Amino acid sequence: MQKHTYIHNEPLILESGDCLPRLEIAYHTAGRYDSTVNNVIWVCHALTANSDPSDWWKGMVGEGKFYNPAEHFIICANIIGSCYGTTGPLSVNPGGNEAYYNNFPLITIRDMVKVHEVLRLHLGIKHIHTLIGSSIGAFQALEWSIIQPDIFDYMIFIASGCKVSPWFTAFNESQRAAIRTDRTFFSRQPDGGLQGMEVARSIALLSYRSYSGYNSTQQEEDTDFIEAVKASSYQRYQGEKLGRRFNAYSYYSLTRSIDSHNVGRGREGIKKALAQVKAYTLLIAISSDILFPPEEMEFMHRHLLKSDYCCIHSAFGHDGFLIEYRQLQQVIYEFYKNNQL
Repeated sequence: MQKHTYIHNEPLILESGDCLPRLEIAYHTAGRYDSTVNNVIWVCHALTANSDPSDWWKGMVGEGKFYNPAEHFIICANIIGSCYGTTGPLSVNPGGNEAYYNNFPLITIRDMVKVHEVLRLHLGIKHIHTLIGSSIGAFQALEWSIIQPDIFDYMIFIASGCKVSPWFTAFNESQRAAIRTDRTFFSRQPDGGLQGMEVARSIALLSYRSYSGYNSTQQEEDTDFIEAVKASSYQRYQGEKLGRRFNAYSYYSLTRSIDSHNVGRGREGIKKALAQVKAYTLLIAISSDILFPPEEMEFMHRHLLKSDYCCIHSAFGHDGFLIEYRQLQQVIYEFYKNNQL
């Protein structure tokens, strides 16, 4: 996929009332846009991903894959607040001479969608065949399909929900607390808070996986051990791995964005908000997902006008959306076949 950058020199008014005077949007595309055949696949990415889905969703996007640039125009934009090219906490504040750091304003999911709309209009895309997202990528997809219900034919919503749960917010606040205990987070330096973020990532992994998932991958090789070390090593490795590619300020900001998610806000409740979605919608739950249990997706299925629901079975919890691509391919294929326009 090819990376692009769009500079938007007009102010962006955020849902909180704050304003970003200038906006930079990083995005990737693959294939050719052809409005006459309606071939746009817009992917909304999750928490720490970048805007190249062929990098982190190899089973689904790329040459010869389910979403193939030989057939589709595939686009994914890096979300605001991230650290992969779109305006975020390490961007220089045009009103000053240094980065925002922990003064970056609250970005809601609706603000992220507003930025997607800015990019869509810049690119002249009038219609989108499929809007697809997993986890907080699906937060964005749902918000967008409510704000602009007439431009999408299909929405595919994977391992997500229509409102952040207290359970998810509790995980997020525990992660933010871990970052705050690292006093370098307040140093206003690019590498501030990294050790705290590594601990936060370790906390997050407990919500991304499951009892069965850890049992299948992190069992001790020595059955006579006196101290278990494999799972401990795995937790440390995953924290250090994120520390090499992300920053604590973006991580902190994006967890706050997650906690803003509520499609019913200002719309007379969730049920009325869901009733505004016009796209054919496929809801895919994961059997062992503790962040978004299947009942959250079942609730949405009952209140969307045109939806199919499926629960795929996986031992890998929420991360199943990255791993179980063969099941996803089959379910999505059947959805398209059964809901042809």
